[in-house]
Amino acid sequence: MTTCTAFEGSRLIATGPVAHVALKVKEVLDRGEQAPVLIFDDHSSRLVELDFRGTPQDVLARLDPPPEEAPRRPGRPRLGVVAREVTLLPRHWEWLSSQPGGASVAIRKLVEQASRANQSQDRIRIARESAYRFMSAIAGNESGFEEAARALFAGNHERFEQEIAVWPPDIRNHAVKVAADSW
Repeated sequence: MTTCTAFEGSRLIATGPVAHVALKVKEVLDRGEQAPVLIFDDHSSRLVELDFRGTPQDVLARLDPPPEEAPRRPGRPRLGVVAREVTLLPRHWEWLSSQPGGASVAIRKLVEQASRANQSQDRIRIARESAYRFMSAIAGNESGFEEAARALFAGNHERFEQEIAVWPPDIRNHAVKVAADSW
């Protein structure tokens, strides 16, 4: 995660690198504010959980835990390859085994080809899912939420903007920002 955004209730606290946002949130929490504080990953809009116990330095120290040294094992070095189960029909396995390099190489080529061909649709889908995740977490009780969600998934930018126009400004602005790639 490179950047995130924090809200105290409907008020934007900070946006930027995690360390910057964490310090700003720590200030708000130390003042004893009563509104709930939510921190969102700027790419996925997933909630970010941080440990705010102790001093600001304690909070920052917990952001980047020291890397654990993994013992070296004999054999090939890890290349980032992940083994998982794939279930295919016999004719698919037959075709894959006849491909140069075998099944793994053929599947990787097919996945690369499909990911390049679907980049635009994937970008739109990811932006819509992220915007909906943000909206659900912080604006689920706002007027027009359901209609805004429908407009978002229908790709109706104008209707989306109309439905969120009455939302608190910081929430509205962030929803527009997160949903930008949806259109």
